[in-house]
Amino acid sequence: MSTIQRKMFEKILIANRGEIACRVIRTCRQLGIRTVAVYSDADADAQHVRLADEARHIGGARPQDSYLRGDAILDVAKATGAQAIHPGYGFLSENADFADAVEAAGIVFIGPKAASMRKMGSKAGAKELMQAAGVPVVPGYTGEDQSPGLLQREADAIGYPLMIKAAHGGGGKGMRIVRDSAEFLPNLESCQREARNAFGRDRVLLERYVEKPRHIEIQIFGDAFGNVIHLNERECSAQRRYQKVLEESPSVFLTRELRDAMGAAAVQAGHAIDYQNAGTVEFIVGQDGGFYFMETNTRLQVEHPVTEFVTGLDLVEWQLRIASGERLPKAQHEIAQRGHAIEVRLYAEDPEAGFLPGSGKLSRLRLPAADAHVRIDAGVVEGDTVTIFYDPMIAKVIVWDEDRPRALARLRDALAQCAIDGPKSNTAFLERLIRHPEIVEATIDTGTLDRDLDAFMPKPAGASRARDARMAAAAALLLIEEAQTRAVAAIGNDPTSPWAVADGWRLGHAGHRRLVLDDGDERCTLIAHGARGDYRIEDAEGAVEVLGARLADGVLFARFDGQGRRLRLDVEDGAGSTTRVDLHDGERRWRFGRVPAYQSSSEQTGASGDRALAPMPGRIVLIKTQVGDHVEQGQELLVMEAMKMELALKAPCSGAVAEIRVAIGDFVEADAALVVLHAHARSDA
Repeated sequence: MSTIQRKMFEKILIANRGEIACRVIRTCRQLGIRTVAVYSDADADAQHVRLADEARHIGGARPQDSYLRGDAILDVAKATGAQAIHPGYGFLSENADFADAVEAAGIVFIGPKAASMRKMGSKAGAKELMQAAGVPVVPGYTGEDQSPGLLQREADAIGYPLMIKAAHGGGGKGMRIVRDSAEFLPNLESCQREARNAFGRDRVLLERYVEKPRHIEIQIFGDAFGNVIHLNERECSAQRRYQKVLEESPSVFLTRELRDAMGAAAVQAGHAIDYQNAGTVEFIVGQDGGFYFMETNTRLQVEHPVTEFVTGLDLVEWQLRIASGERLPKAQHEIAQRGHAIEVRLYAEDPEAGFLPGSGKLSRLRLPAADAHVRIDAGVVEGDTVTIFYDPMIAKVIVWDEDRPRALARLRDALAQCAIDGPKSNTAFLERLIRHPEIVEATIDTGTLDRDLDAFMPKPAGASRARDARMAAAAALLLIEEAQTRAVAAIGNDPTSPWAVADGWRLGHAGHRRLVLDDGDERCTLIAHGARGDYRIEDAEGAVEVLGARLADGVLFARFDGQGRRLRLDVEDGAGSTTRVDLHDGERRWRFGRVPAYQSSSEQTGASGDRALAPMPGRIVLIKTQVGDHVEQGQELLVMEAMKMELALKAPCSGAVAEIRVAIGDFVEADAALVVLHAHARSDA
């Protein structure tokens, strides 16, 4: 295959948003390429809009009204004179019809040809094609006959455990593990429903499930001259519900021989579909080293920075050069592998509430500074809003060092510097994850998090450790208060006034200050004596001597009863005084709110307990009860779809269903009462 040699593009349109759009813009700037952004109603003030050279509105907030409107995107490309379109990942990036339409309009699609996409667009067809090309595949069923009875028989013949997969789409949607025959049909129904909602098609395929597999993907690149190479592997075994949580390269699980064999198989897969541009061939690897083709993602992957760190290459630049008609910049033997890189994704989600996605304004967003060891890819800054309409990713944190232990240490330090307020985030969960023995020892498999999620959830800190953190917060507050007093004195008319002396003296009390701190679980009153970094802080258990306390650049150092400690610290001020202190002791995060010493306890608030409330905005996809039914506490009442995932709403108590206030297809707001129960009614009443 050949192509017309072109010079590099002068202007491209980015048919995406958020982090990936910002990422593409960054490389385009380096190459002197002008960029056109598109945006929805919800993204009018988004970072990718601000960073691009031009930006055009394309529709409503919902993806189907904007970022999935290929016609609107093409109209913008024509109107702005864009010579090419970069689709990013997600949305239209793997839509073969869109790629064809772009090419038909005389515009270059920065990605593979539509024919290659179509070959990989169906998991069933892809599996058959790879098997014919000699790429190892898992035994299973990929046939057109989708009748439940036949699928049940095929499943029984393949054997259990078994995986049901949506034949179209990706992102972990429409996938179920079935462990015995009796579970098959209910899981089939659920999988098909999710596939219909996510991809508009409910065809499934069946595969024998490989127990405790590792997930290894190979980055490939092809050009229009028939050349295909690989850029080595990324391991993505740390997953929850098929969503990647941590990615790294190289994989310590692979031997040199296995790595070479998988790289060769990935290149073979690329040749089988005449692949051009960036793609990823994904494999599962059994504990015995046997590897099997999963799928080919015909786009740039979210985790591509991992490969960029260990190879020193800019994969977006490669995409642009290949799309402009150039040959692959390097041959296979020229691809280097240097050091170790790890990536984690910061999401607006609440791990302690089932990883419920969040939304809202990022009132605070502090991320580590980028350098030779740390990279931050983000599509938001402090003050931006995480909307309900799109993936709730805040940023990707990617680190590099000479070996894996040092890379993990870099990542621990980078995450310790992250501070996010507004929607809840998974930061603390990621910190626990990377300290877990199965991550440290690189033994985690794709099912570990789902099997033993409790091991990654927060554990009680212990009274002693909590007290240490509280004393550190108190010392920090004292230092900050004194600095504020000195600042006021510096601009006052009488710097000799006793009110301007930051030594703890106050009229009415003999050199002591009262601090009331609340960590969410306990409120504690502390009495402090001293000044300028030397204090005696008393609580109900006794006193702690704090000496040499210093606060600079977000770090507190002090000696507590003779023990030197260094802690990261972040504060929030309100109405002229510090109202909150966040501490990080190297392993654990602490948050202390400063409470007025004489404030009465807040009134408790809570739900009525007799109604199921929407935890966030979303769409109702299934109602599993009706008025008059008796339900037990914890029984599923309905299913809603929000932020690309299904959420099951359960009965808050036992009783009779009095009202169902929604119908399938309804869009509901957060905290809306969806089902009302008569909490004390009985079915035989």
